[in-house]
Amino acid sequence: MDGAEHVHDVVVVGGGQAGLAAGYFLRRAGLDFAVLDAGEGPGGSWTEYWDSLRLFSPAEHSMLPGWWMPAEEGREYPSARHVARYLAEYERRYELPVRRPVRVEAVEREDGALRVLAREGTGRGLLSGAPRSAAERPVDGGGRPPAVPGSPGSPAQRSPLVSWRARHVISATGTWRAPHVPDVAGRGLFAGRQLHTVGYRGPEEFAGQRVVVVGGGNSAAQILAELSEVAETTWATARPPRFLPDDLDGRALFGVATRAQRAAQRGEEAPEGVGDLGDIVVVPTVREARERGALKAEPMFDRLTRTGVAWNDGTSLDCDAVLWCTGFRPVLDHLAPLGLADGRGRIALEGTRSVAEPRLFLLGYGDWTGAASATLIGAGRTAKGTVAEITAALARRE
Repeated sequence: MDGAEHVHDVVVVGGGQAGLAAGYFLRRAGLDFAVLDAGEGPGGSWTEYWDSLRLFSPAEHSMLPGWWMPAEEGREYPSARHVARYLAEYERRYELPVRRPVRVEAVEREDGALRVLAREGTGRGLLSGAPRSAAERPVDGGGRPPAVPGSPGSPAQRSPLVSWRARHVISATGTWRAPHVPDVAGRGLFAGRQLHTVGYRGPEEFAGQRVVVVGGGNSAAQILAELSEVAETTWATARPPRFLPDDLDGRALFGVATRAQRAAQRGEEAPEGVGDLGDIVVVPTVREARERGALKAEPMFDRLTRTGVAWNDGTSLDCDAVLWCTGFRPVLDHLAPLGLADGRGRIALEGTRSVAEPRLFLLGYGDWTGAASATLIGAGRTAKGTVAEITAALARRE
């Protein structure tokens, strides 16, 4: 095998918010660790989001451990660009040993440890997020952006393999590179444009068009709000969208997720009211769109046609574009050699530790890896417990 070998107590795969939170606590614990990030620069997937995206919690409630996120001038809810700058400064502030761009291809068992196999280089399409050139294209038949040179699916720009050997591995690769599009009949028939949230940059390119936005979450609501100012929009959701009361924001959702997970851990039903508050935070742009009457949702259509979408009751609607704001799946392909995933692509966990491979931990993929662990503040809370568990395990081995 080409390349040098590096030996660490812990290797963290992914240098976005979850990976940096892990790095903070690993640094405090005095462990020997490395963070491998596929991005060409700091900021994680926040550098890839559409320009107008806003957090749905104020800056002071959207922080990583150790350092409050500064407020963004003139905005209660920070922009994606502001978050990316915060993550870059966080990485520098704590002198975290992030190595990039490094695309991790596999994690394997070897002689009582784990070996991380990766390729270093400047090719696009690396593990931290879909490359912009691919994300801007319509989704293909599998619901994912097509491969581009330098991406994991392309043979181009392949550098020699380099390996790291570690007692423990923390996988924190997120979900951005695995956009999910539901298997709706007729997707291959539609002659217009289809794209996922990862390919959306702003409303300007849709001016004067007829656009169907699919999905009932915060991304769909925020995107629909601005599209409705320049395009003829239709909102299709599998169930009626649920808005938080206007005086609540993402802080309430974090509390709900935390209480629900703690109840589940105790084998109890969720506390009264959990799950009934709503899903969508009414940030200023969403509130204004609602007041214009632009946020009226239609039931999810049953199929696509050559010219648009159709329902089984005979109703149809012509459109120029379908925008799928339908979520993501965890990026876990690098863990395939360990043989841990079930039929849904999930890995059985106790907390954040793999049940079948106790040297492996998963951070930041959603509530199944910790309450609100895909959020900034939630990533820090789950990272703290993960590093404490690793530190204890290493101490037992000494």
